[in-house]
Amino acid sequence: MIPKLFNRVTPRRPLPGTLQPVKLSRDQRSRVHMLASLLLDYPDQEWFARLASLTGHVADIPPQIREPFTEFLAAATAAGPTEWQRRYVQTFDLKRKCSLYLSYFATGDTRKRGTALVTFLEAYRATGWEFEAEELPDYLPAVLEFSARCDDPVAEALLASHIEGIEVLRQALEATDSPWAGLLRVITLSLPPVDAATRERVLNLVSEGPPTETVGLSFLGNLPPFSPREGL
Repeated sequence: MIPKLFNRVTPRRPLPGTLQPVKLSRDQRSRVHMLASLLLDYPDQEWFARLASLTGHVADIPPQIREPFTEFLAAATAAGPTEWQRRYVQTFDLKRKCSLYLSYFATGDTRKRGTALVTFLEAYRATGWEFEAEELPDYLPAVLEFSARCDDPVAEALLASHIEGIEVLRQALEATDSPWAGLLRVITLSLPPVDAATRERVLNLVSEGPPTETVGLSFLGNLPPFSPREGL
């Protein structure tokens, strides 16, 4: 056998699986995104107080989306606040690939991050909305809320354009059997399908993680106001 000297040719890496979107009405998609927005927030006492009231909002949603919601609600209720908060922090605050800030997956903490954040702010403003929150404007629950409450196509496009980061987050959560994985699955099911080129970029991000250059983002100053949540 001829000895192998170089790795010039290697097996093609399998692409991550994609999910076929579920057909939803505008009202259903709005409720799905609003529910996901609320449930992806930090589970404080107020979060737990409204859990029971959210169950009724999934009744007429297709089963592929309804079931992850009901399973998540049941798991959170059974775990209770202390345990659920501990798991939330371990999941989203301590793992790079589990960031809830969408632009982080493409830019990391690099100089490009500032431009990406401004893009989010401009998308809000272009549709007549403003951002008022302690989080950065690419915070996934905020972008989901924007998609749920704003009828302008820009709102849904802003979310869909960051499918790469959403897919990386979904697969990172699924890899650890996280209960939050079902919520990311629901989001993916509610968005347009991912093309082959995007799937390749997702695979690179899954393998390599976000960039690691660290810079300050203080130049953003105080973020302008965003309309407060009104629930479902």
